[in-house]
Amino acid sequence: MAFLIIIFGALTLLAGIIILINPEIIFRFLRGNLDKLSLHITAVVVRLVLGLLLIFQAEISRFPMIIEALGWLSIIAALTFAVTGRDKFVRLMTWALSLSVPFGRFGGVIAAAFGAFLIYAFV
Repeated sequence: MAFLIIIFGALTLLAGIIILINPEIIFRFLRGNLDKLSLHITAVVVRLVLGLLLIFQAEISRFPMIIEALGWLSIIAALTFAVTGRDKFVRLMTWALSLSVPFGRFGGVIAAAFGAFLIYAFV
């Protein structure tokens, strides 16, 4: 199971690096799929699965309390996205994507750091 967390960390690190190099690759994809239900479902499912993995695997990590807390935050985010409904999710994503020009690369740094942290915590 920790392997799945490491894979997620690697994908997050890669996404962060892509955002640093050329942010429009990822932001264009998100804008193009914003109206699709699959993006909303994926946002909920990935957060829920990641949260459960982090909680159940926290004890084998280097930082069990931090990892467990991140797991609970991920589950709360998943439930919030699920409960808010489609219209509010689209409005939130539209607002977040409007910040991509001034803050996109900073978000890439945060994503890369988070991915690297997950990898380090479980390797």
